Amino acid sequence: MRTSSIIIFCLLATAFSSCKKFEYFQTDPNKPTQATPELLLTNIETAAFNDISTSGAFASRYLVNTDGIDSYQYYNWQRSGFNDFGNLRQVVKMEEEATRINQPVYLALSKFFRAWFFMKLTLAFGDVPYSEALKGSSEMFTPAYDRQEDIFLNILNDLKAAGDQLVAADGDIRGDVIYGGKKEQWKRLINSFSLRILMSLSQKEGNAKLKVKERFAEIVNNPSKYPLLSGSADNGQLVFADLQDNRYPYYNNNSMQTAFYLEENFVDLLKQYKDPRLFRFAQKATKYAGLPDNDFNAYGGAKGSATIDENNSRVVNGEVSKIAKRYYNDPVNEPSVVLGYPELQFVLAEAVIRGWISGDATDYYKKGIQASMEFCKIAPADITAYLAQPSLQLVPGKELEGIFNQKYISFFMNSGWQVFYEQRRTGLPVFDVSGNGVLNNKKVPKRWMYPDTELNLNRQHVSDAITRQYPQGDNINGIMWLLVKE
Repeated sequence: MRTSSIIIFCLLATAFSSCKKFEYFQTDPNKPTQATPELLLTNIETAAFNDISTSGAFASRYLVNTDGIDSYQYYNWQRSGFNDFGNLRQVVKMEEEATRINQPVYLALSKFFRAWFFMKLTLAFGDVPYSEALKGSSEMFTPAYDRQEDIFLNILNDLKAAGDQLVAADGDIRGDVIYGGKKEQWKRLINSFSLRILMSLSQKEGNAKLKVKERFAEIVNNPSKYPLLSGSADNGQLVFADLQDNRYPYYNNNSMQTAFYLEENFVDLLKQYKDPRLFRFAQKATKYAGLPDNDFNAYGGAKGSATIDENNSRVVNGEVSKIAKRYYNDPVNEPSVVLGYPELQFVLAEAVIRGWISGDATDYYKKGIQASMEFCKIAPADITAYLAQPSLQLVPGKELEGIFNQKYISFFMNSGWQVFYEQRRTGLPVFDVSGNGVLNNKKVPKRWMYPDTELNLNRQHVSDAITRQYPQGDNINGIMWLLVKE
């Protein structure tokens, strides 16, 4: 009897288990299928804020690579990828999880990160998928490309909504490795980012839809509603730690130790201003090893447009300064700044010169310089002496040149490709293309070509976007809508 009962129980158990759906057995109980918003936020922040780019440094004439022909140094890049759509999918997942557990504060931050990653994409290519993007769950795998003008308009509106939503949202921001959950600092970053975007639209002052000047003035003239970065403590930056996967990205990098030298025109600009930041950016050239560390004559640069042979000859002669050791032997070095107080001050100074806002352009300009030098750990007395130099004063009629030069210096080894986009917009400082190493018919590229994956999987839409924007076809010298004056 006992044996029969056991057999019947086993048969029933087997029958019950056989009723379970196949999908049941495809779920690993040890692997979570849901993630809390704070875990997603940490990864999203790290992807967005760890933005130190030697490629951008080569293209922006800060550094020279003597190890080989670098396409960024010699202006011969071609296609780039849509990798930031991967980051945007993480933002969408954070939105879904925040909605699931009713945490609206993460929805406000998601608007900022949507704006951040979409801005990177449109600045690189021009028109990109936007309104139909990120809808793979709806089986929309070939999204149309939105016009750049519409993308900018939507991003600006989303940032404004993000600030308002952040004020109203209840709940703490957990998982925040940038500001430690401080909503006020996020508001300041969001509004300052809006000003950066509006200034990037300086060629569009006459665009009635965007109302660039009006939007800019609205933010600056209402600080209680639109607070801005108030000092370097508010910098949008990722601080590194001496832990695995958390160190400065070029720590122990062999190429940086052996083949990365400062560019000649950048060194000459620093010498022209007698700028002590040179001593923080570079090592003395070996030819002048006997001179004091603070002697400007002890530093030299290689020419970004020269051939590798020409530059290596100068290296052998000991005439050229390597990048400072701290960039490869300090696991912490300095934070990765993606949008800082110095940049904001230079943006405000430019806005005064352009007549967008009232104020003292010189005051903003000097605050930007001071904050940059403090970030570089320049002594207070040296900062005071630097700011008092006649060569540092803004010259009437040439104010923008002075502002852009200092903005350029302040971006050294931070803010990703932003400095390249600033030069693309303004033409200042001039990037040297005179040497025999430069390709692309000795022109500085304006953009990247669309990814091969889009040509293979979304050909009709990407072809329509190319035809609409670039009459000469998809090429790196195409002039996107952003750069056409209105």
